[in-house]
Amino acid sequence: MRAVLVAVLLAVSTASALAQPRVIASVVPVYGIVSAVMGETGQPELLLEGRLSEHRAKFSPRQIAALGEADLVFIIGQGLEGKLSQLSGTDAVNGKTFVELALAPGVTTLPIREGGAWSGHAHDHAHDHEDQEAEGVFTFDPHVWLDPENARAMAAAVARALSDADPANAPAYASNAAAFAQSLETTAAAIATELRPVKDRPYVVFHDAFQYFEHRFGLNPAGAIADISAQAPSAGRIAELRHQIEDVKAVCVFREPQYDDRLVTTVTEGTAARAGVLDPIGAGLTPGPQSYQTILVNLASGFRDCLAD
Repeated sequence: MRAVLVAVLLAVSTASALAQPRVIASVVPVYGIVSAVMGETGQPELLLEGRLSEHRAKFSPRQIAALGEADLVFIIGQGLEGKLSQLSGTDAVNGKTFVELALAPGVTTLPIREGGAWSGHAHDHAHDHEDQEAEGVFTFDPHVWLDPENARAMAAAVARALSDADPANAPAYASNAAAFAQSLETTAAAIATELRPVKDRPYVVFHDAFQYFEHRFGLNPAGAIADISAQAPSAGRIAELRHQIEDVKAVCVFREPQYDDRLVTTVTEGTAARAGVLDPIGAGLTPGPQSYQTILVNLASGFRDCLAD
């Protein structure tokens, strides 16, 4: 009888494991949110490592096959992941619809910044068709995850999608999303305190990816080298930026580890601006349930370390 009972329990355990959805997260910050919501029920698979540009990455047949086999695929969407967004609904992934977290209820979006310090963007010059496909089509600034309030809304959307796919674990997903939201409050409060002494100091970023973080924490951006999709600037734009850095007395110009830093070296040469590093996507991080908070904390440290006296 005991052997029969053990066999039944093993069968139930195996069936439960097999019933758990196969989940894929597009980029490290999405992985961090999804992983936190899944908790002990399982782990998502990461599609793009943090060292890769989310705007330029292309996908192997193996990755595309994995997308087709997944039960849920969470992405930021709105063109952020470039080629990945174009795969949604195609035969390549069995007509699967991806969960676009940028469109989740409660996510606040900001318009793309244009003109003046933010000129030279994709709207200001023509690219060939391949470049347009790579950078995606943006109806708003897609870097929505860099506002912790948006991450809270995204986690709630993840919990709902997971609960629909796996009703047995719905209470766990809801509880985990609530715990994640609470942790964001603590993280955001610490970041606000850390950045308060440098919030008025002007700086230039490599590409216009940080608007949501800047808006949430009241920072003082003075412009961007590349456009919102990290499209390289023209020689004329670089010359304008050098004058701009001097005119606004920019303290720092920030590079990103996913991109060549030669442009930052070029625009800062001969100016008083220091070079710093900001990473909006999690290059070098070991993906896990704390990845999202780590990205925010590292951003705050990057700003503080370069902007402080």
